[in-house]
Amino acid sequence: MITERTLRIVGAVLAAVGAGVTGYLLSVRQTGGTLVCATGGCETVQDSAYAEVLGVPVAGLGLLGFLALLATAVAPGGLARLTHATLALTAFLFGAYLLVVQIAVIEAICQWCLAADVLTTLICGLALVRLLRYDASPAPAPPAPARPYPKPRPAGRRAHRPRPKQARSRRTTR
Repeated sequence: MITERTLRIVGAVLAAVGAGVTGYLLSVRQTGGTLVCATGGCETVQDSAYAEVLGVPVAGLGLLGFLALLATAVAPGGLARLTHATLALTAFLFGAYLLVVQIAVIEAICQWCLAADVLTTLICGLALVRLLRYDASPAPAPPAPARPYPKPRPAGRRAHRPRPKQARSRRTTR
């Protein structure tokens, strides 16, 4: 059986790899270097108008997203599970949008972008499993049994309580 801890560790490792991929893309973009690319489409995608959103490089958004996924993957608790799943689903949808743009608009595929898409897909699946499987709140504890109260005393009668023993004093009579 897969535990929540296992899902958290795997999600964190995948997010760290994703941060490495997007960090590499951002570094090459900022330094003006050349990407290592087997498909030949990486430079085309990186030089397109879709490589930035409101002046922010998409690789930078990806790096921030993967770091947030890493943080929420390692965090325990219900809020962390919900945040992790929400971020992962958002990253998955944004990655799917960018993949469609690469294929339909730019007509080039970036292998690094595709790797980030695969990672977000895997993280999204793990995050949703983590949310759905482990988000069930524990059943409320059963109420404590009622404390038995002392039985009421009958009216007009004193309850018999033994008197503490008193030390006998020695009397000597002369």
